[in-house]
Amino acid sequence: MELRHVRYLLAVAEHGNFTRAAEALHISQPTLSQQIKQLERLLGAQLLDRTGRTVRLTDAGLVYTEHARNALRDLAAGERAVHDVQDLHRGHLRVAMTPTITAYLVGPLLDRFHRAHPGITVTITETTQDRLEADLLADTVDLGIAFSGAHAPGIDHTALGTESLSLVVGGGHALAARSEPLPVGRLADEPLALLRRDFATRAHIDAYLAGCGVIPRVAVETNSIGALVEVTRCGALGTVLPDAIAHAHPDLRPVALDPAVPCRTVELLRRDTAYHSAAARAFAAVARESTDAVT
Repeated sequence: MELRHVRYLLAVAEHGNFTRAAEALHISQPTLSQQIKQLERLLGAQLLDRTGRTVRLTDAGLVYTEHARNALRDLAAGERAVHDVQDLHRGHLRVAMTPTITAYLVGPLLDRFHRAHPGITVTITETTQDRLEADLLADTVDLGIAFSGAHAPGIDHTALGTESLSLVVGGGHALAARSEPLPVGRLADEPLALLRRDFATRAHIDAYLAGCGVIPRVAVETNSIGALVEVTRCGALGTVLPDAIAHAHPDLRPVALDPAVPCRTVELLRRDTAYHSAAARAFAAVARESTDAVT
């Protein structure tokens, strides 16, 4: 058995079709079919059901591919470990963040990290917290920055700092000059622009408002922090965002609420069984410094 047998099987399972899998692998379909049959002979079990229009995994195939994916993931981690350069002159790091954190942390964090380690390239992915944790477990990202709470099994988490949130309005909004905290009940009468419900920040806001007995007037929902900032900056809508975002935009004004929106803990997330490269360890240290500076 060779690694190509495993990769070929996973490709067929992903595409559900020998022709498309062969095209993705850049090999001929007869070669692919021959290799899969050879793997089935080696294992003494049928791995694929070829009787329908779509090729499907058999029960034996489902069990085998689960272990095969884990094996390839661990082999890839081993390869990264071998090529890890402890003096940090070169390397690559994959980092995922939730959108509100990206909006105020990615700039100072990446600037500080690049100045300290210019030979390390970094890929940043912006995603929801659920997807971020799934990607960590699948080993498609090395580190995540998100929020405290109930994490998926296998996720290690370390606190970086706290994040405060407020009502945020544009400079021309009627509440922009308010110096006293606004009673949260007033939000029932204020049109708001908020993130969609599949974002952790929206869930945090909804839980806060529900606890205060407030049903908000949601006029706009979006999956973009940039859109929230523009809608709020230019119009009569308010939003609820981290204070760090409001302070970074001169056209925005944070307005404290009474009672205050509960603070959140920003955390560094990683897979607890993963190999942590020198680059990952260095990034974690810079993340702690950068979070302290902006929160």
